Amino acid sequence: MSQFEFIFALFGLLLGLSIVEVLGGLARAIEARLRPGATLRIGWLTPLLGIFVLLDLLSFWQAAWVTREVIAVSGHSLMAVTVFASAYYLAAHLVFPREPAEHGELDSHYFRVRRIVLGAMLALLACQIAYYASVPQLAAALGNPLALVLTAVLGALMIAAMLVRGRRASTIVMGLLVARYLIVYLL
Repeated sequence: MSQFEFIFALFGLLLGLSIVEVLGGLARAIEARLRPGATLRIGWLTPLLGIFVLLDLLSFWQAAWVTREVIAVSGHSLMAVTVFASAYYLAAHLVFPREPAEHGELDSHYFRVRRIVLGAMLALLACQIAYYASVPQLAAALGNPLALVLTAVLGALMIAAMLVRGRRASTIVMGLLVARYLIVYLL
């Protein structure tokens, strides 16, 4: 087993649990909506946040692969991976409410948690950039003009999603965040 495989096992476990949190939350919301006499309105905002978190998780999973040649097993790296992936888990856990049926509609839940979820993810993006900048073998990737533009767009849209008011504007910004990842994955 390589050093990367050893560390990635922990990273993959925690990120995998994060994916399960988002999908489980979506399933609970759908179940609550399908109950006879249910009045829950799922809306667009919380599902879009969930899709964005899933796409962002995939991007960090892919970014971990980029580090495979430079990562070494140490107390520092294990702690960093645990803190990093745990922050993702906490953000993913908040995307959908535990008891969706107790909410009349999920858009209000989105407005309660969006700053925490997106703020945590923005902090993780900053940590990833700082880590890349600190490792000479990875720092070169930061100079790629396309990567710089895509990262700047991601950061700006995340900040906009944290600050914009209103359902319509929030839906547009969240839609742009999801579209940005879909475009990147299809390039």
